[in-house]
Amino acid sequence: MMRIGVIGYGYWGPNIVRNFHTHEGSEVALVCDKNAKAAERLRKAHPSIPFTTDPMDILTSPRIDAVAVVTPVWTHFELAKAALENGKHVFVEKPFTCSVAQGEELIELADRKNLQIMVDHTFLFTGAVRKIRQLVEEGALGDLYYYDSLRVNLGLFQHDINVIWDLAPHDLSIMDHVIRERPEAVVATGEKHLNGVEDVAFITIYFPKRIIAHVNVNWLSPVKVRTTLIGGEKKMLVWNDLEADEKIRVYDKGVSMSTNPANLHQLLVSYRSGDMWAPQVEQVEALRAETAYFLKCIAENVKPLNDGHAGLRVVRILEAAEKSVRNRGEVVTL
Repeated sequence: MMRIGVIGYGYWGPNIVRNFHTHEGSEVALVCDKNAKAAERLRKAHPSIPFTTDPMDILTSPRIDAVAVVTPVWTHFELAKAALENGKHVFVEKPFTCSVAQGEELIELADRKNLQIMVDHTFLFTGAVRKIRQLVEEGALGDLYYYDSLRVNLGLFQHDINVIWDLAPHDLSIMDHVIRERPEAVVATGEKHLNGVEDVAFITIYFPKRIIAHVNVNWLSPVKVRTTLIGGEKKMLVWNDLEADEKIRVYDKGVSMSTNPANLHQLLVSYRSGDMWAPQVEQVEALRAETAYFLKCIAENVKPLNDGHAGLRVVRILEAAEKSVRNRGEVVTL
């Protein structure tokens, strides 16, 4: 039985506790939160799980095998480092760390101690993202041209991080999972309107082979939108995460161009417009699948697909995007 300690019982923590505590192979041994009022919420949901306000009770306990860090990003490094130093596997909320240097240090420490790090990129375990990854790997879309995502809503405003660090990790982790090429450069712009941090931002990521990605994140939208478009040589895909049915639609549409040998400046444009189809998407609770996978990786000593290196790749883009924003859209190479 894997015994889990959970640090952080705010917005996301109750979901983490519920899943780890109800798996056959694990139980939550202790929950920690600085806010003592969280104890009452935990007692109502899980009367048998003890509560503490001191994270060291979890980090140093010989009875705990793994620690879930579900706290603000600026606390991730110190908590995860302490857990690893005390011989515990780590499940850490996104984004992985505040900087590339912190992420690299945690990865090196985990490798040295033969411990697992999993970064909570929950969307990778949804039926929709699994299907998108399958279609791309099978070549159903052909060579990829672009990845374009829109993640906007009104709020929830953060005070310790900007909209890039808050919302973009979702899309960047999906992009990293779907596009096998590694990005070469980042350009980003953004603006502050209300509370001193960027609340609207646009990130462009350049890949080899002329693949381009664009991520639009926004806390000031009048409507909630969660849409991703992926364009390929053969087909194009639209993923609307807010759709109850037909979350993914694949369009047999495209454009091809050829030149007339008699006149190299004359382009012959050919448009293709075929059928649309909506592939079946597995209905799963992503977090339940992810937490089960974490336990399996520990039991089998296998590196997770969303390990520290995957988390670090996202942090590297976030760090580059923030630098580009500070310099009004400067190109930052990776």
